[in-house]
Amino acid sequence: MDPIRLLLELAPIAGEEARGAFVAGRLPGARRDGVGNVFAGEGRVLLLAHLDTVLPPVSPRRSGERLYGPGVGDNTSGVAVLLSLPEIPGVVRGFTVGEEGLGNLRGARALVAALEPEVVVAVDGYLPGVVDRALGSVRFRVRLLGPGGHAWGDRGTPNPVFALAEGLAALHSLLLGEKEASLNASGLKGGEAVNAIPQEASALLEVRALEAPHMDRLFAQAQGLLQEVARRHRVELVLEVLGRRPAGNTATEALRRAAEEALRSIGEKPQFQAGSTDAGAAVERGIPALALGVYRGGGAHTEEEWVLPQSLVEGRRALLALLKALGVG
Repeated sequence: MDPIRLLLELAPIAGEEARGAFVAGRLPGARRDGVGNVFAGEGRVLLLAHLDTVLPPVSPRRSGERLYGPGVGDNTSGVAVLLSLPEIPGVVRGFTVGEEGLGNLRGARALVAALEPEVVVAVDGYLPGVVDRALGSVRFRVRLLGPGGHAWGDRGTPNPVFALAEGLAALHSLLLGEKEASLNASGLKGGEAVNAIPQEASALLEVRALEAPHMDRLFAQAQGLLQEVARRHRVELVLEVLGRRPAGNTATEALRRAAEEALRSIGEKPQFQAGSTDAGAAVERGIPALALGVYRGGGAHTEEEWVLPQSLVEGRRALLALLKALGVG
């Protein structure tokens, strides 16, 4: 199958269920599991491409050689490249749910647990990137609760919004200058009326780090800071962990060499890097794994995401070369 045609057909389709149905209709021997994954084939090598996108897809638009649209690259292009491959003995093609957002790798974790592969390759990211190190993360929701009240009549009552603002500023300072860790805050909520003291303020937070002990230490420090801020503002803190991703590295030298050979076949050298991909589901089980980028583009996780459609042909060639280097295909 032509990966560019598949990209154009799949790009406007929104939702994991609809995208899974599209893939299942074009994948010989397709099977579905209880979480929504689609997969086919038998063998020791498991290839994974995630069906979900960060932003809802729309019909892409062309501008010069580029194709623009949210999700058109990450990971619509990866799905298109993987789906375009022929059936290959020894290879399972898996199309997963729950990679983005709060999905917590539930699709990849389910397939890796069920199929017990010897090698896992996530088909995800830009050429010539190779993610050979899993970037760990803790994702959590913070809620600060107070009694609420009238902005004038109950002035002086604890305000959760001010507590949240101070807490976020403290967390930002904690991670400022960190080179092997990051903090993100999103989904802020608090109050509904300008003249009412809110009863609740909340945010979604994520701490990422290259090493698991570092990640755990920063998360513990973040909890301590938020508890202190809540105490000082006389509000209640409710912290809920929403998901964890592993940090670590299981990519063997043989697997890295295979990636080098694959990219050499299209005249490229690999850019080895850390990242958070479906390969993490294998890393946490000690299974050799990495992620191979299969398209050229930019603007991931934004409305202006773009790809060069012709690059998917290069990505397909590189993926087939990787399988050959691994002794399958």
